[in-house]
Amino acid sequence: MPRACRRPSVSRAEVVFVDGVRTPFGKAGDKGLYAQTRADDLVVACIRELLRRNPDLPPERIGELAVAATTQIGDQGLTLGRLAVLLSGIPQTTPGYSIDRMCAGAMTALTTAAGAIGFGAIDVAIAAGVEHMGRHPMGEGMDPNPRLLSEKLVDPEALSMGNTAENLHDRFPHLTKERSDAYAKASQDKTEAAYQAGSIQPDLVPVSVRTEELGWGLATKDEPPRAGVTMEALASLKTPFRPHGRVTAGNSAGLNDGATACIIASEKAAHELGLRAKMRLVTWSFVGCEPEVMGYGPVPAAEKALAQAGLAIDDIGLFEINEAFAVQVLAFLDHFGIPDDSPKVNRYGGAIAVGHPLASSGIRLCSNLARQFEESPEVRYGMTTMCIGIGMGVAVIWENPHHSEYVPSISASTTEASR
Repeated sequence: MPRACRRPSVSRAEVVFVDGVRTPFGKAGDKGLYAQTRADDLVVACIRELLRRNPDLPPERIGELAVAATTQIGDQGLTLGRLAVLLSGIPQTTPGYSIDRMCAGAMTALTTAAGAIGFGAIDVAIAAGVEHMGRHPMGEGMDPNPRLLSEKLVDPEALSMGNTAENLHDRFPHLTKERSDAYAKASQDKTEAAYQAGSIQPDLVPVSVRTEELGWGLATKDEPPRAGVTMEALASLKTPFRPHGRVTAGNSAGLNDGATACIIASEKAAHELGLRAKMRLVTWSFVGCEPEVMGYGPVPAAEKALAQAGLAIDDIGLFEINEAFAVQVLAFLDHFGIPDDSPKVNRYGGAIAVGHPLASSGIRLCSNLARQFEESPEVRYGMTTMCIGIGMGVAVIWENPHHSEYVPSISASTTEASR
């Protein structure tokens, strides 16, 4: 007689954000900070720094390494996640993979690895992202299927992110260029204040760089910020996507190079290893939207994530919103009735100031939120959200372990992590 088959039970593991780092972001181009630095070296620098900062994590416990890149060719290709294992000194037994969801690449690497942890397939992972837009301009080698345009599946403007931002201005005419410029100025001002307060520097990885003209150097701060920018200067900038348009280089993120990486783990593994949980993952949601107004994607993504979590927008005490374009952030804030200058939003400034190296940016949002949670124990929930090219959005909700009502899923008193 065949033996009776019993279905194994699998319980969901709570997932926590342990630590996140990034390189300083550089300007893309021949004279940019990383013009002569390889993309894979940028992401490896982040991974090595994570291991150095977290000596209680045995490298052999890393169950998977996921690395995102939008343009997966050259030094961003060949299954970079696996190559990063070998280049970082992580044991060869650790598998790795690459992932692409354009601007949300790093966020997708994080949530994909979190799914594996939640299901119990692994208990520790590193998620990372890199984009060297100087070496690999967005769309390099791209060959969109002609049916997209010939069958009018999307408008031609959907393939130009700047045009989609102009389309958002068209759809919401009360989101004026002046409001976008004011938001952009605030982003620059908040970034400068955060640097002055030392809020950004702790998560930056110094990177050795070289140029033929200047020789060797050390990148220690973001290259793109423009401290002291004025409304008059912003108003004078050209509108490259449309004559008399509203989207400019001043109220948009630039073209940038940089990398990010983070450690996530099951709450149980974090306690076991003595790793401090900086955030608990509550839920996430990716959604699709009209490609022609891709910047609106965070709105339905946030609505779906809030519904999944049983929360309301007022329950979210801190937001980290990727600033691909000022109008995209304003559309989100306007929809939810959040003031343009809300102190809940992007306390350290955002991508308009520090830059947006596409697939790497999501983890920058998470690292910023984790540090703000520590500064604000009265805030229980936060959200990281961003728009995604070709019409998508993502929202991730996190819980603050410093909040008085936070309850770990296991007893913290059993390990040193309770400190």
